[in-house]
Amino acid sequence: MIILGFSVIGALWGALLARRRGGRRLDMAQYAGALAILGALIGLFVSIVLARAI
Repeated sequence: MIILGFSVIGALWGALLARRRGGRRLDMAQYAGALAILGALIGLFVSIVLARAI
């Protein structure tokens, strides 16, 4: 669930970032996809750290 949450937050952040920079729909989709992948990776590392700590 942590990974999914971070990827959704990353996708929303990417779409908003592209919109603020004046991007079109495909630009927003690309930013959302890239930051969703980045968010998923960060979420993966966070979940690994939490699993090791428990």
